[in-house]
Amino acid sequence: MEATKKNRRHTISVWVDNQPGVLSRVTGLFSGRGFNIESLCVAETMDPNTSRITLVTSGDEQIIEQIIKQLRKLINTQKVVDLSELDHVEREMAMVRVKAEDKSRAEVLRIADIFRCRVVDVSPTTYTLEITGNHEKIQAVLSLLKSHGILDIVRSGTLAIQRAKKE
Repeated sequence: MEATKKNRRHTISVWVDNQPGVLSRVTGLFSGRGFNIESLCVAETMDPNTSRITLVTSGDEQIIEQIIKQLRKLINTQKVVDLSELDHVEREMAMVRVKAEDKSRAEVLRIADIFRCRVVDVSPTTYTLEITGNHEKIQAVLSLLKSHGILDIVRSGTLAIQRAKKE
């Protein structure tokens, strides 16, 4: 019984009408009920009349069920899928500016190499790295870079798609 009350991170895809104000209704649903959106990505789908919102939130099973039911009730919602319950692939991108002075430059590049990061900008005292991967990979890189001095960071939010069926 205790496991059902445990908070888990959930990635939810929401297909909505591609119209002004729809995103505001979705985020208003969360803020109105005191739920947090940990990340949010929105873009038009192959159908220009539809946008896909990928959001990450946390909660126990009851809270996630409530969120999904409320999302389905919104007028402009077409479909809601909790990808956390399905076999799926997630990616996020982060760009991180980290201190890289003479004594630490090689170590920062070694960390970047191990995690297959790309150096996208260089200055005499910094590197800016592009990191792509799942949430855990980005957290692991940030954890290692923290001791070198992270100066700035920007993250894209999670993108996710259900894996194709293998037949």
